[in-house]
Amino acid sequence: MNPIPHITLLPGDGIGPEVTAATHSILVDAGLSATFSTHAIGWAEWCAHGEPLPSDTLDAVRTSAATLMGAITSKPEADAARELAPHLRDRGVRYRSPIVRLRRELDLYACLRPARAWPGVPCIHPDTNILTVRESTEGLYCGIELDNLDTERAAMIHYDLATLCERTTGRIALSARITTDHASRRIVRAAFEQARLRALARNAPARVTLLEKPNILRATGSVMLDAARAVAADFPDVALEIENIDAACMHAAMDPTRYAVVVAENLFGDIFSDLAAGLSGGPGLAPSASIGDTHALFEPVHGSAPDIAGRNIANPIAAILSGAMLARHINQPDVAERIERAVARTLADAPPSTLTPDLKGTGSTQSLTDTIRRNLWSNDDKRVGSDTATQ
Repeated sequence: MNPIPHITLLPGDGIGPEVTAATHSILVDAGLSATFSTHAIGWAEWCAHGEPLPSDTLDAVRTSAATLMGAITSKPEADAARELAPHLRDRGVRYRSPIVRLRRELDLYACLRPARAWPGVPCIHPDTNILTVRESTEGLYCGIELDNLDTERAAMIHYDLATLCERTTGRIALSARITTDHASRRIVRAAFEQARLRALARNAPARVTLLEKPNILRATGSVMLDAARAVAADFPDVALEIENIDAACMHAAMDPTRYAVVVAENLFGDIFSDLAAGLSGGPGLAPSASIGDTHALFEPVHGSAPDIAGRNIANPIAAILSGAMLARHINQPDVAERIERAVARTLADAPPSTLTPDLKGTGSTQSLTDTIRRNLWSNDDKRVGSDTATQ
């Protein structure tokens, strides 16, 4: 008999605790077999203790079958220093993004961001159904940066950079984009595997579109292109298409049905997945999963939205759908499908009085959660399903 999996809950900041509580309740009522524990993360931890990712939280995540996170607040370094508790300001502590650290510590290299239009939800393109597979460990988000760069240091890096420094005045900063063959191959492989699963579920040809900019970012872009072509040789049943990221954003805005599964480095994947979410109904409906070989973390794409925190008007669906992805990841697909069906019924049929303001309703987080809960065990057995598997 398999042991009951343990789930770590990280409510975080702003609306994070509200949407996490809603998701926890839906997972339990949908029949998820799991135990849960809640741990601290985020801005409040930074301000009070100088560490937004406490060591006991990291230990809990490491030993869990999966982690569900609500949302975290992240601010520029100067703001972080100002808001730190006074007794910690002279100790040399610096703010580090806890989600970036989690991705690195646990090697959560594949960020899966599905964006699909839902019946009953007004959106720009009702045919949108795209999965963005985003590399999460390197690229321009790798954190290698230099500020106040002078000509001498610039000359040690590159001749053209030194020339640029000589021709300009004022502050100069440098951010490096790192691209490795290892990370490129494994993220492309993850995308191809997802494309196979989606094609099987939809009875459609499998295809992956690589989003890059190799005509300008020649060195790093060519690493990704070469890796994609090498991996594609192992997947003769999956078509590989290559497109510049800027052109893909334009084409997606005009016709998102061009894309099924897209794969991209960190920054490009971040930009494109937000575009896809906007085309399909907004961030309140956008879940995500960060997957590694041994760990997995699930969270809504939206941020902590401090302006509406505590007002009981946050849309919990992105977090709830992230919970469905979590259920599928821990091999409880019946729970995932039950949640997804309930969300679909709610969005299609619920009156405005139960929906949150971002869905053009007059309801609350609680009323929307309660409606989804009532729809979990509806007699209507129509399969909604998900195109995103995370096993």
